[in-house]
Amino acid sequence: MRAVENAVGVKIPKNARLIRNLLHGAQFQHDHIVHFYHLHALDWVDIVSALKADPKATAALSDNVSNAPWGGANYFRNVQQRLQTFVDSGQLGPFTNAYWGHPAYVLPPEANLMAAAHYIEALRLQARAARMHAIFGAKNPHLQSLVVGGVTSVKDLTPDRIAEFLYITKETQSFIENVYIPDLLAVASFYKDWGAIGGCKNFMAWGEFPMNDNEPESLFMPRGFIMNRNLGGMKMAAQDKVTEHVSRAWYQEGAPQHPYTGETKPLQEDPKYRSGGGKYSWFKAPRYEGEPCEVGPLARVLVAYGAGKKEIQTLVDSTLQKLGVPVQALFSTLGRTAARGLETVAIGQAMPGWVMELVENLKAGDTKTYEPWEMPDSGRGVGLNDVPRGSLGHWIEIENKKIKNYQYVVPSTWNLGPRDEKGKLGPVEEALIGTPIADPARPLEVLRTVHSFDPCVACGVHVIDPESNQVYDVKVL
Repeated sequence: MRAVENAVGVKIPKNARLIRNLLHGAQFQHDHIVHFYHLHALDWVDIVSALKADPKATAALSDNVSNAPWGGANYFRNVQQRLQTFVDSGQLGPFTNAYWGHPAYVLPPEANLMAAAHYIEALRLQARAARMHAIFGAKNPHLQSLVVGGVTSVKDLTPDRIAEFLYITKETQSFIENVYIPDLLAVASFYKDWGAIGGCKNFMAWGEFPMNDNEPESLFMPRGFIMNRNLGGMKMAAQDKVTEHVSRAWYQEGAPQHPYTGETKPLQEDPKYRSGGGKYSWFKAPRYEGEPCEVGPLARVLVAYGAGKKEIQTLVDSTLQKLGVPVQALFSTLGRTAARGLETVAIGQAMPGWVMELVENLKAGDTKTYEPWEMPDSGRGVGLNDVPRGSLGHWIEIENKKIKNYQYVVPSTWNLGPRDEKGKLGPVEEALIGTPIADPARPLEVLRTVHSFDPCVACGVHVIDPESNQVYDVKVL
């Protein structure tokens, strides 16, 4: 939408901007809770160890580290019994795929039981949080109300719907501040050594949440580029400095190209990994000023910190102080995981203000949510934003009122892209170098860093047969 809006020259109404911000903010709240508890927590939490915990001691721990609305010895005993039922049945359900008993797990049994209980509570909450998308977006995921020129939610801007959205975002924020962040700090306190593992050097964020029509100046989460971990040298990021490289990917050879002129041409021969063959991935290798860049929560937080954004600086400084770790610990797997939680706090705290701004516009008689537009004969447009997973850019070229070329560079392409023709590693490749592995047959430590990036291969790689339109299943090595 943003790419087309840029190409056709349409500016969306103020209400549309606010609704988009609210829907996107809801996605951050929802997505980061799901990632921490349901996609990443089991890299740090040993569920089977929780069976050895003392429920009474777990209740005392919970009271000490969080402000959860549920607890007590009986509550944790009940959770423990449910986990025991899973184990006794031999069917661990959502807890199946993990390396239980691995020596890299260091949480005591009581902390594991507390985390397991909150894992279950987060399942309930994420179902509630998804309702925010239904209120103004019709469904979750893949919202239906977003269109070029604004949003189609004008009939949904009723007092009841607005109040329901506000109630759920505050309910979700309460969980974030009283459960998620305390859990994050509690787990991190046992894994401080991971503040020196899994880091990258360069970071880029397109930024998100425009506060007015002036972009990128008004973005709540700023736009910027950081090279060699130099926060003081943070500078504005520009889309014309992006190129994609294919020398190590299973695409036809070609010079690095900007996405406006980019091509996606798979190799004609069988794309199998061959030792010494050079190519080993379906991901292209995005570069900014020729450099690989990590994108995502850590990049956004570092850019905001370097830009002097007070909300982020206060959260980061207080967290470093509570954990007793230096600022250098941010450049790590631990820092990446912490940044995800911290930006969730900052965005969630801003959302009620956006709701009230929308209410004031409606009270003043401004109900416009859409601006009409016409397709030009030709044009180019770029849409930049940051989604929970990281920086997302779409580039479109229009000719004869039709799309001539369309390319996009998504977060997982940035993070999981391979080496380029100069041999520079992609961010995940760089982050994994030097990772200590206790048991090569069960590489839990590798999963910790990879999962901290929240990878999505399906988002980053789209390959079809242009003749039959058949979608192939490809095992990426």
